[in-house]
Amino acid sequence: MYKKRIAYPEFVDFYLPFGGRLRADNRWVQMSRIIPWKEIEPRYANSFSKKKGRRAKSVRVALGALIIKEKLNVTDEETIMQIQENPYLQYFLGFESYQEDPIFEASLMVYFRKRLGSEIIAEVNELIAKKFVEKKQSKKSDKKDDSDDDQDNEGQLILDATCIPQDIRFPTDVGLLDDARKKLEGIIDTLYAESGLKKKPRTYRIRARNQYLTFARGRRRTRQQIRKATRQQLQYVRRNLKTVKELIKTVPMSTLSRKEYKDLLVIQKAYDQQMYLYREHKHSIRGKIVSLSQPHVRPIARGKARGAYEFGAKISAAI
Repeated sequence: MYKKRIAYPEFVDFYLPFGGRLRADNRWVQMSRIIPWKEIEPRYANSFSKKKGRRAKSVRVALGALIIKEKLNVTDEETIMQIQENPYLQYFLGFESYQEDPIFEASLMVYFRKRLGSEIIAEVNELIAKKFVEKKQSKKSDKKDDSDDDQDNEGQLILDATCIPQDIRFPTDVGLLDDARKKLEGIIDTLYAESGLKKKPRTYRIRARNQYLTFARGRRRTRQQIRKATRQQLQYVRRNLKTVKELIKTVPMSTLSRKEYKDLLVIQKAYDQQMYLYREHKHSIRGKIVSLSQPHVRPIARGKARGAYEFGAKISAAI
């Protein structure tokens, strides 16, 4: 059985037995004024019998308890304890004074969720949004009436720049050259299979791989070791690029797949960049390629504790 509430308590009439008063700017007090309890009550009351059964909790108690649970992200039992200890939550549920005992059993939360189905919750959201828009429009019209200023700007604009990180391996010059060498070896194999040559061009892939692994497994690398490993991989990449150019003279470029052709263009550009950095003893260059599979990714200096650089697209966010 459900009996409609005739009136809800006013904010100033809420009684606190231990003295003091509630603050009008509290979030629960403000939220209680936004939610249209009276408009929601008829829809909630229709799910009950008018004469049979125990008297049910009001819609403000049922819906308010569910809102408190979701807002605080707690269990049903913790929700009851929070309501019991907090006078602001009890006012939010429509009580006229502070209650020291538990308001209801935690098991009733299950029935509240059944009674207030997804349709009613959606309707509640629409009513709250509609009321909020009407309230905002009325404030805006009042401002226009009270002032000659026709500007509609209000609120605070927050701008920030952030990075969308890409799923790539942390780039190093030696590692990038090793990837380029392996891709070139695959391209050479494709071209050689269609060339009809009796002797396969030499690529020194086993030696190059062993030299790279020896360098990669070292824990502490000196500057001389890094330059030596870079020089070695540059030599292998240069040799493989030269071999590809010789094979293309006898095999049409259409032999390569679209991905292999794209990789070949990216590798040529990456090789030119790495050769320039090696000769000039530099570490950065404009438009530096850090990933052969995603050549558009760029390093962005962030200066964060977890890493000085992030790799991805830089965007500006406005709130």
